[in-house]
Amino acid sequence: MKITSKTGLLLIDVQKAFDDPKWGSRNNPFAEENIGHLLSVWRAKGLPVVHIRHLSRNRGSLFHPDADSCDFKEEARPLAEEPVIEKYVNSAFIGTDLEERLRERGIQSLVIAGLTTDHCVSTTTRMARNLGFDPQLLSDATATFDRVDLDGNRIPAAEVHRIHLASLHGEFTQVTNIRNLIAHL
Repeated sequence: MKITSKTGLLLIDVQKAFDDPKWGSRNNPFAEENIGHLLSVWRAKGLPVVHIRHLSRNRGSLFHPDADSCDFKEEARPLAEEPVIEKYVNSAFIGTDLEERLRERGIQSLVIAGLTTDHCVSTTTRMARNLGFDPQLLSDATATFDRVDLDGNRIPAAEVHRIHLASLHGEFTQVTNIRNLIAHL
């Protein structure tokens, strides 16, 4: 993918809520650092950035707008001129004006990073392709947590991450990493 002014960086749910120990073990502990590096390079090139923030209507949720944990992590804090799309479901396209905003700006391609690989990142990536966008997903700027299968067996986060990237690659997106992406900037 050639990166042009029509390529947007979509940062999904890079929020403090995911620092809570309740989530358990996760893979890719450097995802946020990688996101921060990419974001600074992206901004220096003057390319468009869109931040996605997950919200919950449940007052006890880490994602409730009144909770400090709902805030963006420092590595991905939006600048005043960068749009923030707030969503209540896994897809950043459902119940938001994300698609309209992207189309108004002429954005045709997306570089996607954020949390978590198997939930909001995967869902948004799939829908981006279904809506006609050309997404690229960054393997080292995404992460997830251990999951438990139907038999109660723990599936390590690294395996969940790897399988979801494999499922998305080729059909819904091209999976790459930050080093390869930056080489095309």
